[in-house]
Amino acid sequence: MATTDRTAAPALQEELLRRARARAPRPAPRPEAAAQAGPAPLSRAQRRMWLMDRLGEGGASYAVPFATRLRGPLDVNALATALTSLVRRHEILRTRYGQRDGEPYQEVCAAPGTIEVPVVDAGVDEAPALLVAEARRPFDLSAGTLPRALVLRHGERDHTVSLTFHHISIDGPSLDTVAAELGALYADAAAPEAAPGAWRAEPPQYAEFARREQRAADRLDAGVRHWAGLLEGAAPPPLPGPVRPPADAGARPAATHLTPLAPDVPEALRELGRRHRATVFTVALAAAFAALHRFTGQDDLVIGVAGTHRQGADMRGLVGLCVNTLPLRVDASGDPWFSTLLERVRDALFDAQRYREAPFDLILERLGAAARSADGTALVRVTADVLGAPTVLELPGTVSEHVDVGVGEAKFDLTFGLVDSERPAGLVQYRRTALDEEAAAGLGAGYAALLAAVADAPGHRLSELPVTAPATAAVPASPDGPGGHPAEVLLSAHPQVSQAAVVTAPDGRPYAFAVLPERIGPAPADLRAYLRDGLAPDLVPVAVTLLDALPRTADGAADPARLPGLPAAPAPDEPRATAVRDGFAALLGRTPAPDDDFFALGGHSLIAVQLAERLRQALTLPLTGLDIMQARTPRAVTALLDTRAAERAAAPAARSARPRRSRTGAVLVTGATGGVGAFVLRELAAQGRPVLALARPESAHLVAADGVEVVEGDLGDPDGLRRAVADADAVIHAACTFTRPETDMAAMAAMAEAWQRGPFVFVSSVDAYGHPADGTVAEEAAPGEPLSPYGRAKADCERLLLRAAGTGGRGGASAVRSPLVWGPHDRLRDQLRWGATGLLYQAVREGRPLDLPRPGAQGHAWYGAAWVHAAALARAVVSCLDAPVHGVANAVSGHVAWPELAADLARLLGSDSAFGETDEVHPDLDHHWHYRADRLAQPLRARPGEDRHAVLAAMLTGQEAAS
Repeated sequence: MATTDRTAAPALQEELLRRARARAPRPAPRPEAAAQAGPAPLSRAQRRMWLMDRLGEGGASYAVPFATRLRGPLDVNALATALTSLVRRHEILRTRYGQRDGEPYQEVCAAPGTIEVPVVDAGVDEAPALLVAEARRPFDLSAGTLPRALVLRHGERDHTVSLTFHHISIDGPSLDTVAAELGALYADAAAPEAAPGAWRAEPPQYAEFARREQRAADRLDAGVRHWAGLLEGAAPPPLPGPVRPPADAGARPAATHLTPLAPDVPEALRELGRRHRATVFTVALAAAFAALHRFTGQDDLVIGVAGTHRQGADMRGLVGLCVNTLPLRVDASGDPWFSTLLERVRDALFDAQRYREAPFDLILERLGAAARSADGTALVRVTADVLGAPTVLELPGTVSEHVDVGVGEAKFDLTFGLVDSERPAGLVQYRRTALDEEAAAGLGAGYAALLAAVADAPGHRLSELPVTAPATAAVPASPDGPGGHPAEVLLSAHPQVSQAAVVTAPDGRPYAFAVLPERIGPAPADLRAYLRDGLAPDLVPVAVTLLDALPRTADGAADPARLPGLPAAPAPDEPRATAVRDGFAALLGRTPAPDDDFFALGGHSLIAVQLAERLRQALTLPLTGLDIMQARTPRAVTALLDTRAAERAAAPAARSARPRRSRTGAVLVTGATGGVGAFVLRELAAQGRPVLALARPESAHLVAADGVEVVEGDLGDPDGLRRAVADADAVIHAACTFTRPETDMAAMAAMAEAWQRGPFVFVSSVDAYGHPADGTVAEEAAPGEPLSPYGRAKADCERLLLRAAGTGGRGGASAVRSPLVWGPHDRLRDQLRWGATGLLYQAVREGRPLDLPRPGAQGHAWYGAAWVHAAALARAVVSCLDAPVHGVANAVSGHVAWPELAADLARLLGSDSAFGETDEVHPDLDHHWHYRADRLAQPLRARPGEDRHAVLAAMLTGQEAAS
């Protein structure tokens, strides 16, 4: 009976949705739809987006946020219905991206039943940060690119509506289509009695555009040859980069200088264009060439502009990515009049339009190493554009106002823009690691002054225009100069690095080591990118390794003998070197010398991804396409692999696993390489249960042991997850991305779909309770707003799992919610040092005083944290295999008040930090709930050594614990 009750409500909801959708007439499907079902190739523009994502270079720069402030009544349910209908109409908005035999493909996902539109109460001052955070949340292309919606409620009749798309699905003209259709669909949903508009004819679908482009690929060679000949010998313009890249460039990688123009400037520029048979875009582009010439002193310049593939009535209303970069090369020599330069730019642009179909990535492939300078800088690092009035969402009964969402990232090193709107301006956007900020400010003001000058009187020679070259920047010291290796000097200057050392290994390459004192610090890849932006390529360390402390010799120098990951002198026939050489040869068509450059051999982004995956599979070591593009030579790639092999060798040795098929009752464990997973594996081994441990090959050594078979896969591979679950007789899902809710949800959906038999245990979090009103939280209590994205994803995954339980031969399901997990494991130690308790830990470690919330502050009698010992959590989770709870259960070992935890840490660390009381509650310390844990009380019962003091002492090992 309980199962029937649990499934009745969702079934009723689905039936009501079906009836509501049936009221509106739907267009008949296109006759060719059935024939074209299934995966399609990527267009060339999509392929480049996909590669950037695979290389880890996409980030928020390829998010397309679209926000509008609406004053007036807003029907959120109608908005959700309209957005769902929009995604149903345009398949590209519900498309996932996979890879088969080294080639990417796109596949349309099933139309969603409904798209959630969350509403958050937020003041107008809070809105910008919330909108940026929403836009910066990454997409998982392998799971799909459904647009994300968010409504910020400032008042009863005052809202900001935000939609976030991925650029692989949409471009500028598409956004206009989306805004118009969403407004019309909203009107239909808000007034369902009205007849739907005639505009609802079936729109063209992007997959067909990609198929047509692929069929026409053999006609592109003439255009590619034209561009390759035109760009032969071209070089990217030199930009005065900062002497030391800004330390916060990881958080704010881009900046913009916007200089207002007089209202009559755009019209004057249009009139200038008419006199020279040019558009205002061409005039603004000529101004960008003039400014770049004056700024760099270069005559031979390349600026990229956006072209479009949208031609003809059959592409009207198409949503998708139909842009192409056109690299214009213009000669600014001879100090010409601006009007002469304008005509040169006009002719170059006309010539480019004749060959606009040639994909930019094919041009780069044809150019090979010539597409980059000696230091790896891309040929097109500067672009230009004209920006019109921004698109807004117009809904009936409301007044719309555009809201800018600055994600702080840039696709190119430098972009010039003319803002052609009611408030005209000159714009310069730049990457802060590529251009000195003071120089950029001068360039921004100079570009605006140049636009005003040519609008007023175009009869200027370039030498007379108001942009000046910046002062020559200083260069980093040489390796033998004062202060040590320049990478060590630069790394030591980073405000989030307390100690740094650079050591030259026997292989002749530099290796960097850093200690981070702060609670949140940059990753090794971020630090290496920081060094790469500030140093010559031969000075950039092969790797950056993070340490808790820097081992030193008696004289205070870094001790190479105790630094992890330093390779020995290279052996010419060493297997990794051979694999690298063979990989280069197989994919580039020639056997390389040790120091041959990847790009000079004809390499490009896709080959970098393919080479990295080939080497990763052959050597079972972590490697990415971005690693290949940064290392560039076989010697450097081999050195990087040697470092990662040394790191793996320092881990416990892996043992061979016994074949899965010879055993029954196997339990699939995801997250086995994490802290919780390690204790789950230990508990399963103690009970003699056979295990399938999900891990990437390069991590197999961390989990392989007697009774454990490693199954290749991760959360970003839904197909691999399905295969792994189908092979298992029970599932313990303990993996989580923590920062990518979309990936976590897609992973759970794939696993629940493939689940065929036996029990399923999901390690969830008490974050799914949000902020309950009561101080004591019962199991399965209703959540309290606000829920964090992490907590909401956990709750959504639970609902998905529990709905599937008990159907189709599936067993019972258990969602085990845990708080902070403590235990003697490196991954879990971070829960203490950098998690919600990190504020206390860092203060105690540094001997600083700290004020803690006073009991009764803000109406709460107690402030502290719930915690669970990892071993107790593992027992509770494994117990659910034999006795599922058929719902939600909490796993809590105890609760500790902040003053008690601070005293424990001070004693263990030998600190004399003083702690006071305050009525102000720091956000990190705003925890005031006790969680009941009745259903799993028996396995959670503490065993010797599992009390709070013992587990904290075990976590604070080595030099950190007091004797």
